[in-house]
Amino acid sequence: MRDLRRWVSYGENEPMAEGKKWQFDLNEYVRQGEPEQAEKSEAWQIAIGLQQVDGLSTSEYLLDTAKEHIEGKISIKEAQKQIYAYYEERSDRKEMEDGTEEADIVSARITELLGEKTFQFSPAEYQNIHRRMFERVFPHAGQFRTYNITKREWVLNGETVIYASWESIRDTLDYDFRVEKQFSYEGLSMGEYIRHLAKFTSDIWQIHPFCEGNTRTTAVFVIKYMKTFGMDIGNDAFKSNSWYFRNALVRANYNDFRRGIHATTRYLEMFFSNLLSGTGYELKNRTIHVDFKENPPYL
Repeated sequence: MRDLRRWVSYGENEPMAEGKKWQFDLNEYVRQGEPEQAEKSEAWQIAIGLQQVDGLSTSEYLLDTAKEHIEGKISIKEAQKQIYAYYEERSDRKEMEDGTEEADIVSARITELLGEKTFQFSPAEYQNIHRRMFERVFPHAGQFRTYNITKREWVLNGETVIYASWESIRDTLDYDFRVEKQFSYEGLSMGEYIRHLAKFTSDIWQIHPFCEGNTRTTAVFVIKYMKTFGMDIGNDAFKSNSWYFRNALVRANYNDFRRGIHATTRYLEMFFSNLLSGTGYELKNRTIHVDFKENPPYL
């Protein structure tokens, strides 16, 4: 589990402000590049941005490799091979200790997953996405956890969400997926679609079926799911507000009735609204904190 102390001193939206340079570099392909370059660039930006949820940052080498892939000089498989080789050849361990090895490898794998036009709505697909993202990174990639967990959360002042019991993971996942598969989106407004999607996303995240990497896996799965509805997925929300996304998931699954704190998907809905509708909700992590007193704008 990531140390809570890593989050306490960070700013509003990004845990690591020094990583802003990659956004500018890759944005140039979105503004000026060919359509295929723009699509690749958006996938890389989402993939790199998602590393924020675990306090990780990517290396300069990863950025250079991403540019080669975007420009068509190498395939995504070749990009992954270059990243593996880079870390195998490293003589000093600093970058590995700083977490860039995990961030680089997983970013490349997320980019590959987002570039594929395949998807199956099932718990097996959810599990397979985790396996493909974290193979050779975690020894338990693609495997459900076999113990119960708690995680201290900055947004909850060190308290934890109550996650599903490890013994009920498979049954609970099967239930949530079955209910969602039977749900009809026909006739829903965009606001209603976002509200329902936020609830489904928070429900499967709360199960937390894996030992690590649950938020990144959920994000990739839901992005691919949204694309099956023909949704135009902007990259800005995940690129700049991935930590907000995780905190919104936490608040969607936390109650403390004694303090008047109730689980709410409103923050997650604002995130998805910006992602899918281009609304301009200000996504500030301090406004999600349980001690924040003002009421945020609501859809």
